[in-house]
Amino acid sequence: MALILGLETTTKTCSVVLSELNNVIALEETHMVYTHSENLTIFIEKVLKKAGKSLSELSAVAVSKGPGSYMGLRIGVATAKGLCYALGIPLIAVDTLQAMAQKFIMSGNFVDALFCPMLDARRMEVYCALYDSNLNCTSPTSAKIIDAHSFEKELENNVIHFFGDGAMKCKTVLENNINVRFHDGFIMSADALNLIAFSNFQNQLFEDLAYFEPYYLKDFIPGIPKVKGLY
Repeated sequence: MALILGLETTTKTCSVVLSELNNVIALEETHMVYTHSENLTIFIEKVLKKAGKSLSELSAVAVSKGPGSYMGLRIGVATAKGLCYALGIPLIAVDTLQAMAQKFIMSGNFVDALFCPMLDARRMEVYCALYDSNLNCTSPTSAKIIDAHSFEKELENNVIHFFGDGAMKCKTVLENNINVRFHDGFIMSADALNLIAFSNFQNQLFEDLAYFEPYYLKDFIPGIPKVKGLY
């Protein structure tokens, strides 16, 4: 019986899920902005308590590997690796955009369309990828600066559904195309990791604890400290 703990910290949401086989049995999350360090371990304790399970019963830990928030990724991956090392269980990494796409596709009845999960990467840049309805990636993950010509070729013959916290800021430059569909309100959650994590567990697609790192996509560039004397 596969009991998998899933951690999602790549976006503003901090979310933890506990799944048995591929069924969600407990979920804890908050949409308060960037509270991962304060809430992650508390949420882990809560989902285990809700389900009447203990850490020793876990079969694996799944973590949303990115792209996404630099600090969020570090917190999520460090916690997942620490648990796996201490418990002697495998680590499963789930591509964040792929998980978003699967969650969105399963939420409706979509025919002959492409799906573009988007994560805010500041200014007019987003992390995004394109998937078809079978979750095949038709355009790989990239950091894009969105303008009126973005996805021009793909939109010639396809309806594209845009969703995620980076999508709405692109609406003004893309909404005039008749094949564009924007969806407000999509929020990434740890329950999006569920099916992919279980599939990876069955196929023993595990990460090397010593060498696995988050998928940052871009190098982290710290801002100039605002405290006097620290620059």
